[in-house]
Amino acid sequence: MMKRSNLIALSTLSLATSAIAEKPNIVFILTDDQGYGDLACHGHPFLKTPNLDKMYAESTRFTDFHASPTCAPTRAALMSGMQPIKVGVTHTILERELMNLKNITIAQVLKKAGYSTGIFGKWHLGDEDEYQPFSRGFDECFTHAAGGIGQNFPGSQGDAPGTSYFAPIIRHNKKFVQTDDFCTNVFFRQALTWMKERKETGKPFFSYISLNAPHAPYLSLKEHSDLYKDKFKSGAKSKGKKKSKGKSGGFAEFYGMITNIDENVGLLMSKLDEWKILDDTLVIFMTDNGSAKGTTIYNAGMRGRKSEPYQGGTRVPLFLRWPKKFKAGLDIDRLTRHYDLFPTLAELAGAEVPSGLDGRSLLPLTQNPKAEWEDRYHFIHKTRWKKEPTKYEQFTVRNEKWRLVNGKELYDVDADIGETNNLAKQYPEVVKQMMNAFEKFWDEATPLMINEGRSTKVRKPYVEEFKKQKASIGIPKWDPAEL
Repeated sequence: MMKRSNLIALSTLSLATSAIAEKPNIVFILTDDQGYGDLACHGHPFLKTPNLDKMYAESTRFTDFHASPTCAPTRAALMSGMQPIKVGVTHTILERELMNLKNITIAQVLKKAGYSTGIFGKWHLGDEDEYQPFSRGFDECFTHAAGGIGQNFPGSQGDAPGTSYFAPIIRHNKKFVQTDDFCTNVFFRQALTWMKERKETGKPFFSYISLNAPHAPYLSLKEHSDLYKDKFKSGAKSKGKKKSKGKSGGFAEFYGMITNIDENVGLLMSKLDEWKILDDTLVIFMTDNGSAKGTTIYNAGMRGRKSEPYQGGTRVPLFLRWPKKFKAGLDIDRLTRHYDLFPTLAELAGAEVPSGLDGRSLLPLTQNPKAEWEDRYHFIHKTRWKKEPTKYEQFTVRNEKWRLVNGKELYDVDADIGETNNLAKQYPEVVKQMMNAFEKFWDEATPLMINEGRSTKVRKPYVEEFKKQKASIGIPKWDPAEL
Protein backbone atom coordinates (compact mmCIF):
# COMPACT_ATOMS: atom_id res chain seq x y z
CA MET A 1 0.00 0.00 0.00
CA MET A 2 1.27 3.47 -0.85
CA LYS A 3 2.43 5.44 2.16
CA ARG A 4 0.66 8.73 2.77
CA SER A 5 3.05 11.62 2.11
CA ASN A 6 3.98 14.03 4.81
CA LEU A 7 2.49 16.94 2.91
CA ILE A 8 3.21 19.65 5.44
CA ALA A 9 6.84 18.99 6.26
CA LEU A 10 7.95 22.14 4.49
CA SER A 11 10.37 23.03 7.26
CA THR A 12 12.53 20.11 6.17
CA LEU A 13 13.03 21.58 2.71
CA SER A 14 16.14 23.49 3.77
CA LEU A 15 17.78 23.24 0.36
CA ALA A 16 14.88 24.84 -1.49
CA THR A 17 14.25 27.42 1.23
CA SER A 18 17.86 28.54 1.41
CA ALA A 19 18.04 28.75 -2.39
CA ILE A 20 14.97 30.99 -2.54
CA ALA A 21 15.38 33.57 0.21
CA GLU A 22 13.72 36.73 -1.11
CA LYS A 23 10.04 37.48 -1.55
CA PRO A 24 9.06 38.01 -5.18
CA ASN A 25 6.04 39.84 -6.45
CA ILE A 26 3.63 37.20 -7.75
CA VAL A 27 1.49 37.60 -10.89
CA PHE A 28 -0.76 34.58 -11.42
CA ILE A 29 -2.50 34.40 -14.82
CA LEU A 30 -5.29 31.83 -15.01
CA THR A 31 -7.31 31.38 -18.20
CA ASP A 32 -10.69 29.69 -18.55
CA ASP A 33 -11.30 26.64 -20.78
CA GLN A 34 -7.97 26.90 -22.61
CA GLY A 35 -6.41 23.45 -22.84
CA TYR A 36 -2.85 22.17 -22.89
CA GLY A 37 -2.91 22.03 -26.68
CA ASP A 38 -4.23 25.57 -27.14
CA LEU A 39 -0.75 27.11 -27.33
CA ALA A 40 1.68 27.38 -30.21
CA CYS A 41 4.58 26.38 -27.94
CA HIS A 42 2.80 23.08 -27.28
CA GLY A 43 2.60 22.29 -30.97
CA HIS A 44 -0.63 23.87 -32.17
CA PRO A 45 -0.51 24.02 -35.98
CA PHE A 46 -1.77 27.58 -36.51
CA LEU A 47 -2.64 29.34 -33.24
CA LYS A 48 -0.60 32.50 -32.71
CA THR A 49 0.70 32.96 -29.14
CA PRO A 50 4.13 34.62 -29.51
CA ASN A 51 4.23 36.22 -26.06
CA LEU A 52 3.21 33.06 -24.24
CA ASP A 53 5.72 31.18 -26.39
CA LYS A 54 8.40 33.60 -25.18
CA MET A 55 7.29 33.12 -21.59
CA TYR A 56 7.41 29.35 -22.13
CA ALA A 57 11.01 29.62 -23.34
CA GLU A 58 11.95 31.70 -20.29
CA SER A 59 10.16 29.54 -17.71
CA THR A 60 10.48 26.39 -15.71
CA ARG A 61 7.64 24.20 -17.03
CA PHE A 62 5.73 21.41 -15.32
CA THR A 63 4.77 19.01 -18.10
CA ASP A 64 2.59 16.56 -16.12
CA PHE A 65 0.57 19.12 -14.16
CA HIS A 66 -3.15 18.54 -13.64
CA ALA A 67 -6.16 20.60 -12.66
CA SER A 68 -9.78 19.56 -12.11
CA PRO A 69 -12.02 18.87 -15.13
CA THR A 70 -14.03 22.09 -14.59
CA CYS A 71 -13.41 25.62 -13.41
CA ALA A 72 -14.82 26.26 -9.91
CA PRO A 73 -13.18 23.10 -8.50
CA THR A 74 -9.80 24.16 -9.89
CA ARG A 75 -10.17 27.63 -8.40
CA ALA A 76 -11.11 26.09 -5.05
CA ALA A 77 -7.96 23.95 -5.10
CA LEU A 78 -5.76 26.93 -5.95
CA MET A 79 -7.25 29.08 -3.23
CA SER A 80 -7.32 26.40 -0.52
CA GLY A 81 -4.52 23.93 -1.24
CA MET A 82 -7.13 21.19 -0.90
CA GLN A 83 -9.04 18.69 -2.99
CA PRO A 84 -12.10 20.69 -4.19
CA ILE A 85 -14.56 18.18 -2.75
CA LYS A 86 -12.97 18.69 0.67
CA VAL A 87 -13.85 22.39 0.63
CA GLY A 88 -17.41 21.72 -0.52
CA VAL A 89 -17.03 22.57 -4.22
CA THR A 90 -18.75 19.89 -6.29
CA HIS A 91 -20.20 21.94 -9.14
CA THR A 92 -19.92 25.27 -10.91
CA ILE A 93 -23.54 26.28 -10.13
CA LEU A 94 -26.51 25.61 -7.79
CA GLU A 95 -24.70 26.83 -4.64
CA ARG A 96 -22.26 23.95 -4.90
CA GLU A 97 -19.51 26.35 -6.03
CA LEU A 98 -19.33 27.91 -2.55
CA MET A 99 -15.92 27.35 -0.92
CA ASN A 100 -16.16 26.44 2.75
CA LEU A 101 -15.72 29.55 4.88
CA LYS A 102 -13.59 27.58 7.33
CA ASN A 103 -10.80 27.18 4.78
CA ILE A 104 -7.99 29.70 4.73
CA THR A 105 -7.14 31.11 1.29
CA ILE A 106 -3.71 31.67 -0.23
CA ALA A 107 -4.57 35.38 -0.35
CA GLN A 108 -5.03 35.42 3.43
CA VAL A 109 -1.72 33.61 3.91
CA LEU A 110 0.16 35.99 1.60
CA LYS A 111 -1.48 39.04 3.14
CA LYS A 112 -0.34 37.93 6.59
CA ALA A 113 3.16 37.55 5.15
CA GLY A 114 3.20 41.21 4.09
CA TYR A 115 1.80 41.07 0.55
CA SER A 116 -0.74 43.39 -1.03
CA THR A 117 -3.33 41.17 -2.71
CA GLY A 118 -5.51 41.83 -5.75
CA ILE A 119 -7.91 39.83 -7.93
CA PHE A 120 -8.95 40.84 -11.44
CA GLY A 121 -11.63 38.89 -13.30
CA LYS A 122 -13.28 35.65 -12.28
CA TRP A 123 -13.72 34.47 -8.68
CA HIS A 124 -16.45 31.79 -8.97
CA LEU A 125 -16.33 30.55 -5.37
CA GLY A 126 -19.46 32.27 -4.11
CA ASP A 127 -21.30 35.51 -4.96
CA GLU A 128 -22.63 36.27 -1.48
CA ASP A 129 -20.51 38.80 0.39
CA GLU A 130 -19.10 36.44 3.00
CA TYR A 131 -17.77 34.22 0.19
CA GLN A 132 -16.44 37.06 -1.96
CA PRO A 133 -12.72 37.72 -2.37
CA PHE A 134 -12.91 40.95 -0.33
CA SER A 135 -13.89 38.74 2.63
CA ARG A 136 -11.20 36.16 1.93
CA GLY A 137 -7.91 38.00 1.89
CA PHE A 138 -7.96 40.25 -1.18
CA ASP A 139 -7.31 43.98 -0.72
CA GLU A 140 -8.25 44.91 -4.28
CA CYS A 141 -11.22 43.26 -6.00
CA PHE A 142 -12.22 43.90 -9.61
CA THR A 143 -14.53 41.05 -10.54
CA HIS A 144 -17.63 39.84 -12.35
CA ALA A 145 -20.14 37.48 -10.76
CA ALA A 146 -21.02 33.83 -11.35
CA GLY A 147 -18.82 31.62 -13.53
CA GLY A 148 -18.84 33.95 -16.51
CA ILE A 149 -19.73 37.48 -17.49
CA GLY A 150 -23.50 37.77 -17.82
CA GLN A 151 -24.29 34.35 -16.37
CA ASN A 152 -27.38 33.82 -14.22
CA PHE A 153 -28.32 30.53 -12.55
CA PRO A 154 -30.70 29.41 -9.81
CA GLY A 155 -29.27 30.43 -6.47
CA SER A 156 -27.03 33.36 -5.63
CA GLN A 157 -25.22 33.39 -8.98
CA GLY A 158 -26.26 36.29 -11.16
CA ASP A 159 -24.11 38.93 -12.82
CA ALA A 160 -24.94 42.62 -13.20
CA PRO A 161 -27.89 43.11 -15.60
CA GLY A 162 -26.83 44.32 -19.04
CA THR A 163 -23.20 43.30 -18.76
CA SER A 164 -21.32 41.63 -21.62
CA TYR A 165 -17.86 40.61 -22.82
CA PHE A 166 -17.65 43.96 -24.58
CA ALA A 167 -17.54 46.82 -22.04
CA PRO A 168 -18.50 44.64 -19.05
CA ILE A 169 -19.97 46.05 -15.85
CA ILE A 170 -17.49 45.19 -13.10
CA ARG A 171 -17.74 45.31 -9.33
CA HIS A 172 -14.71 47.23 -8.09
CA ASN A 173 -14.31 47.06 -4.33
CA LYS A 174 -18.08 46.75 -3.80
CA LYS A 175 -18.95 49.54 -6.28
CA PHE A 176 -19.99 48.89 -9.86
CA VAL A 177 -18.26 50.60 -12.79
CA GLN A 178 -19.01 50.62 -16.52
CA THR A 179 -15.91 49.69 -18.50
CA ASP A 180 -15.31 50.49 -22.17
CA ASP A 181 -13.17 47.69 -23.65
CA PHE A 182 -13.13 43.96 -24.29
CA CYS A 183 -13.15 42.00 -21.02
CA THR A 184 -9.61 40.59 -21.17
CA ASN A 185 -8.17 44.01 -21.95
CA VAL A 186 -10.13 45.44 -19.02
CA PHE A 187 -8.86 42.92 -16.49
CA PHE A 188 -5.22 43.25 -17.52
CA ARG A 189 -5.42 47.04 -17.64
CA GLN A 190 -6.89 47.27 -14.14
CA ALA A 191 -4.35 44.77 -12.81
CA LEU A 192 -1.52 46.82 -14.30
CA THR A 193 -2.96 50.02 -12.85
CA TRP A 194 -2.98 48.42 -9.41
CA MET A 195 0.48 46.87 -9.77
CA LYS A 196 1.96 50.20 -10.84
CA GLU A 197 0.60 51.78 -7.66
CA ARG A 198 1.89 48.90 -5.54
CA LYS A 199 5.42 48.96 -6.94
CA GLU A 200 5.82 52.54 -5.71
CA THR A 201 5.35 51.31 -2.13
CA GLY A 202 8.08 48.69 -2.32
CA LYS A 203 5.71 46.18 -0.74
CA PRO A 204 5.45 42.81 -2.53
CA PHE A 205 2.17 42.10 -4.28
CA PHE A 206 0.08 39.13 -5.33
CA SER A 207 -1.87 39.90 -8.50
CA TYR A 208 -4.36 37.17 -9.43
CA ILE A 209 -5.47 37.78 -13.03
CA SER A 210 -8.23 35.21 -13.36
CA LEU A 211 -9.77 35.55 -16.80
CA ASN A 212 -13.18 34.48 -18.08
CA ALA A 213 -11.73 34.05 -21.59
CA PRO A 214 -11.71 31.95 -23.71
CA HIS A 215 -14.84 30.50 -22.06
CA ALA A 216 -18.05 30.47 -24.12
CA PRO A 217 -19.86 32.39 -25.50
CA TYR A 218 -17.13 32.60 -28.13
CA LEU A 219 -16.85 36.33 -28.72
CA SER A 220 -13.75 38.20 -29.73
CA LEU A 221 -12.52 41.41 -31.22
CA LYS A 222 -12.70 41.16 -35.00
CA GLU A 223 -9.00 41.90 -35.44
CA HIS A 224 -8.21 38.71 -33.55
CA SER A 225 -10.83 36.32 -34.95
CA ASP A 226 -9.97 37.46 -38.48
CA LEU A 227 -6.55 35.84 -38.03
CA TYR A 228 -8.26 32.45 -38.09
CA LYS A 229 -11.33 32.85 -40.26
CA ASP A 230 -9.72 31.14 -43.28
CA LYS A 231 -8.83 28.05 -41.24
CA PHE A 232 -12.39 26.76 -41.16
CA LYS A 233 -14.42 25.80 -44.22
CA SER A 234 -17.62 26.83 -42.49
CA GLY A 235 -16.32 30.37 -42.76
CA ALA A 236 -15.33 32.47 -39.78
CA LYS A 237 -16.64 35.66 -41.29
CA SER A 238 -16.98 38.26 -38.58
CA LYS A 239 -19.48 41.02 -39.14
CA GLY A 240 -19.10 44.49 -37.75
CA LYS A 241 -16.05 46.69 -37.39
CA LYS A 242 -15.14 45.82 -33.82
CA LYS A 243 -16.75 42.58 -32.73
CA SER A 244 -16.84 38.98 -33.84
CA LYS A 245 -19.89 37.02 -32.71
CA GLY A 246 -19.15 33.41 -33.49
CA LYS A 247 -20.22 33.07 -37.14
CA SER A 248 -17.80 30.14 -37.68
CA GLY A 249 -19.04 27.73 -35.08
CA GLY A 250 -16.98 29.75 -32.65
CA PHE A 251 -13.56 28.38 -33.61
CA ALA A 252 -12.13 31.60 -35.00
CA GLU A 253 -13.49 33.50 -32.02
CA PHE A 254 -12.11 30.96 -29.53
CA TYR A 255 -8.64 31.26 -30.99
CA GLY A 256 -9.04 35.01 -31.33
CA MET A 257 -9.72 35.25 -27.60
CA ILE A 258 -6.50 33.34 -26.90
CA THR A 259 -4.49 35.62 -29.16
CA ASN A 260 -5.99 38.58 -27.30
CA ILE A 261 -4.86 37.03 -24.01
CA ASP A 262 -1.41 36.57 -25.53
CA GLU A 263 -1.20 40.25 -26.49
CA ASN A 264 -2.05 41.21 -22.93
CA VAL A 265 0.63 38.91 -21.57
CA GLY A 266 3.06 40.78 -23.81
CA LEU A 267 1.82 44.12 -22.43
CA LEU A 268 2.18 42.84 -18.88
CA MET A 269 5.78 41.73 -19.44
CA SER A 270 6.73 44.99 -21.14
CA LYS A 271 5.31 47.07 -18.30
CA LEU A 272 7.00 45.00 -15.58
CA ASP A 273 10.24 45.45 -17.51
CA GLU A 274 9.64 49.18 -17.97
CA TRP A 275 9.01 49.54 -14.23
CA LYS A 276 12.20 47.57 -13.53
CA ILE A 277 10.46 44.88 -11.49
CA LEU A 278 10.30 42.08 -14.06
CA ASP A 279 13.20 40.16 -12.53
CA ASP A 280 11.73 40.64 -9.06
CA THR A 281 8.42 39.11 -10.11
CA LEU A 282 7.32 35.50 -10.39
CA VAL A 283 4.90 35.29 -13.33
CA ILE A 284 2.76 32.15 -13.42
CA PHE A 285 0.68 31.00 -16.37
CA MET A 286 -1.87 28.23 -16.00
CA THR A 287 -5.24 27.20 -17.41
CA ASP A 288 -8.12 25.87 -15.33
CA ASN A 289 -9.04 22.62 -17.15
CA GLY A 290 -8.89 20.95 -20.53
CA SER A 291 -9.99 22.74 -23.66
CA ALA A 292 -13.70 23.33 -24.17
CA LYS A 293 -13.37 24.04 -27.90
CA GLY A 294 -9.99 23.23 -29.36
CA THR A 295 -9.61 19.49 -28.86
CA THR A 296 -11.00 18.58 -32.29
CA ILE A 297 -8.30 20.74 -33.88
CA TYR A 298 -5.30 19.87 -31.69
CA ASN A 299 -5.07 18.14 -28.31
CA ALA A 300 -1.35 17.33 -27.97
CA GLY A 301 -2.03 13.63 -28.53
CA MET A 302 -4.40 13.31 -25.59
CA ARG A 303 -7.88 11.89 -25.17
CA GLY A 304 -10.68 13.93 -23.61
CA ARG A 305 -11.68 17.54 -23.08
CA LYS A 306 -13.13 19.82 -20.43
CA SER A 307 -15.44 18.01 -17.95
CA GLU A 308 -14.02 14.57 -18.81
CA PRO A 309 -11.75 12.47 -16.56
CA TYR A 310 -9.17 11.68 -19.25
CA GLN A 311 -5.82 13.41 -19.72
CA GLY A 312 -7.24 15.98 -22.11
CA GLY A 313 -9.70 17.10 -19.44
CA THR A 314 -7.17 17.71 -16.67
CA ARG A 315 -3.62 18.18 -17.98
CA VAL A 316 -2.87 21.89 -18.24
CA PRO A 317 0.14 24.18 -18.75
CA LEU A 318 2.10 25.49 -15.80
CA PHE A 319 4.86 28.00 -16.56
CA LEU A 320 6.88 29.62 -13.76
CA ARG A 321 8.98 32.58 -14.89
CA TRP A 322 11.36 34.10 -12.37
CA PRO A 323 14.83 34.27 -13.90
CA LYS A 324 16.53 35.07 -10.60
CA LYS A 325 15.65 31.66 -9.21
CA PHE A 326 13.96 29.41 -11.80
CA LYS A 327 15.87 28.04 -14.79
CA ALA A 328 14.62 28.97 -18.25
CA GLY A 329 13.67 26.06 -20.47
CA LEU A 330 13.65 23.50 -17.66
CA ASP A 331 10.98 20.79 -18.02
CA ILE A 332 9.82 18.94 -14.91
CA ASP A 333 7.92 15.77 -15.74
CA ARG A 334 6.86 14.73 -12.23
CA LEU A 335 3.14 14.35 -11.53
CA THR A 336 1.85 17.53 -9.85
CA ARG A 337 -1.54 19.11 -9.14
CA HIS A 338 -3.27 22.46 -8.80
CA TYR A 339 -3.39 22.28 -4.99
CA ASP A 340 0.44 22.16 -4.91
CA LEU A 341 0.60 25.85 -5.79
CA PHE A 342 -0.78 27.00 -2.43
CA PRO A 343 2.14 25.65 -0.34
CA THR A 344 4.57 26.63 -3.10
CA LEU A 345 3.56 30.28 -3.01
CA ALA A 346 3.33 30.30 0.77
CA GLU A 347 6.87 28.99 1.06
CA LEU A 348 8.15 31.52 -1.47
CA ALA A 349 6.60 34.28 0.64
CA GLY A 350 8.14 32.97 3.84
CA ALA A 351 4.64 32.47 5.19
CA GLU A 352 3.34 30.02 7.73
CA VAL A 353 1.75 27.12 5.86
CA PRO A 354 -1.56 25.86 7.27
CA SER A 355 -1.54 22.26 8.43
CA GLY A 356 -3.46 19.49 6.72
CA LEU A 357 -3.19 20.61 3.10
CA ASP A 358 -3.46 18.13 0.24
CA GLY A 359 -0.77 19.99 -1.69
CA ARG A 360 2.99 19.96 -1.26
CA SER A 361 5.52 22.59 -2.29
CA LEU A 362 6.94 22.36 -5.80
CA LEU A 363 10.09 24.27 -4.88
CA PRO A 364 12.36 21.23 -4.40
CA LEU A 365 11.60 20.16 -7.97
CA THR A 366 12.30 23.63 -9.38
CA GLN A 367 15.78 23.44 -7.87
CA ASN A 368 16.35 19.80 -8.80
CA PRO A 369 13.91 17.94 -11.10
CA LYS A 370 15.37 14.66 -9.80
CA ALA A 371 14.72 15.58 -6.16
CA GLU A 372 13.02 13.03 -3.92
CA TRP A 373 9.30 13.24 -4.66
CA GLU A 374 7.25 10.56 -2.98
CA ASP A 375 4.60 9.12 -5.27
CA ARG A 376 1.01 9.80 -4.24
CA TYR A 377 -2.46 9.03 -5.41
CA HIS A 378 -4.45 11.87 -6.95
CA PHE A 379 -8.24 11.74 -7.16
CA ILE A 380 -10.07 13.52 -9.94
CA HIS A 381 -13.85 13.55 -10.12
CA LYS A 382 -16.09 15.40 -12.52
CA THR A 383 -18.67 15.76 -9.71
CA ARG A 384 -21.52 17.88 -11.23
CA TRP A 385 -24.07 15.22 -10.30
CA LYS A 386 -27.72 16.24 -10.56
CA LYS A 387 -28.92 15.23 -7.10
CA GLU A 388 -27.02 12.57 -5.18
CA PRO A 389 -23.25 12.06 -5.52
CA THR A 390 -22.39 9.66 -8.33
CA LYS A 391 -19.37 8.10 -6.71
CA TYR A 392 -18.34 5.73 -9.49
CA GLU A 393 -19.04 7.91 -12.53
CA GLN A 394 -16.54 10.15 -14.28
CA PHE A 395 -13.59 9.74 -11.90
CA THR A 396 -9.88 9.07 -12.13
CA VAL A 397 -7.21 7.78 -9.76
CA ARG A 398 -3.70 8.71 -10.83
CA ASN A 399 -0.12 8.16 -9.72
CA GLU A 400 3.17 8.67 -11.56
CA LYS A 401 2.74 5.61 -13.79
CA TRP A 402 -0.93 4.63 -13.83
CA ARG A 403 -4.22 6.30 -14.61
CA LEU A 404 -7.38 4.44 -13.59
CA VAL A 405 -10.53 5.83 -15.22
CA ASN A 406 -14.02 4.97 -13.93
CA GLY A 407 -12.61 1.98 -12.06
CA LYS A 408 -12.45 -0.07 -15.26
CA GLU A 409 -9.88 1.48 -17.57
CA LEU A 410 -6.20 1.33 -16.63
CA TYR A 411 -3.58 3.17 -18.66
CA ASP A 412 0.19 3.35 -18.43
CA VAL A 413 0.39 7.07 -19.14
CA ASP A 414 4.16 7.08 -19.54
CA ALA A 415 3.80 4.81 -22.56
CA ASP A 416 0.26 5.72 -23.62
CA ILE A 417 -0.49 9.41 -23.25
CA GLY A 418 -3.55 9.05 -25.49
CA GLU A 419 -5.11 6.42 -23.17
CA THR A 420 -5.84 3.92 -25.94
CA ASN A 421 -4.59 0.63 -24.46
CA ASN A 422 -6.67 -0.53 -21.49
CA LEU A 423 -4.48 -2.72 -19.27
CA ALA A 424 -7.00 -3.38 -16.49
CA LYS A 425 -7.22 -7.12 -17.21
CA GLN A 426 -3.43 -7.48 -17.28
CA TYR A 427 -2.91 -5.69 -13.96
CA PRO A 428 -5.89 -6.44 -11.69
CA GLU A 429 -3.76 -5.91 -8.57
CA VAL A 430 -3.04 -2.33 -9.65
CA VAL A 431 -6.74 -1.70 -10.23
CA LYS A 432 -7.52 -3.10 -6.77
CA GLN A 433 -4.89 -0.96 -5.04
CA MET A 434 -6.07 2.20 -6.78
CA MET A 435 -9.72 1.48 -6.04
CA ASN A 436 -8.91 0.86 -2.38
CA ALA A 437 -7.22 4.26 -2.27
CA PHE A 438 -10.25 5.86 -3.94
CA GLU A 439 -12.63 4.27 -1.42
CA LYS A 440 -10.54 5.68 1.44
CA PHE A 441 -10.48 9.11 -0.16
CA TRP A 442 -14.24 9.12 -0.75
CA ASP A 443 -14.97 8.13 2.85
CA GLU A 444 -12.76 10.98 4.02
CA ALA A 445 -14.23 13.52 1.60
CA THR A 446 -17.95 12.73 1.85
CA PRO A 447 -18.55 14.49 5.20
CA LEU A 448 -16.91 17.61 3.74
CA MET A 449 -19.40 17.96 0.86
CA ILE A 450 -21.25 20.61 2.84
CA ASN A 451 -23.13 22.20 -0.08
CA GLU A 452 -25.13 19.15 -1.16
CA GLY A 453 -28.86 19.87 -1.00
CA ARG A 454 -28.35 23.56 -0.28
CA SER A 455 -31.36 25.68 -1.18
CA THR A 456 -31.18 27.83 -4.30
CA LYS A 457 -33.94 30.10 -3.00
CA VAL A 458 -31.55 32.84 -1.94
CA ARG A 459 -30.82 36.44 -2.89
CA LYS A 460 -28.64 37.41 -5.86
CA PRO A 461 -26.20 39.90 -4.33
CA TYR A 462 -24.68 41.27 -7.55
CA VAL A 463 -28.08 41.90 -9.10
CA GLU A 464 -29.49 43.52 -5.96
CA GLU A 465 -26.46 45.69 -5.27
CA PHE A 466 -26.25 46.79 -8.90
CA LYS A 467 -29.89 47.87 -8.96
CA LYS A 468 -29.53 49.67 -5.64
CA GLN A 469 -26.43 51.58 -6.81
CA LYS A 470 -27.95 52.43 -10.19
CA ALA A 471 -31.03 53.90 -8.49
CA SER A 472 -29.00 55.95 -6.00
CA ILE A 473 -25.76 57.23 -7.56
CA GLY A 474 -25.72 55.57 -10.99
CA ILE A 475 -22.92 53.51 -12.56
CA PRO A 476 -19.78 55.61 -13.06
CA LYS A 477 -17.40 55.08 -15.95
CA TRP A 478 -14.27 53.08 -15.32
CA ASP A 479 -11.24 55.33 -15.12
CA PRO A 480 -7.94 53.41 -15.05
CA ALA A 481 -4.71 55.32 -14.59
CA GLU A 482 -2.33 56.01 -17.44
CA LEU A 483 0.29 53.32 -17.75
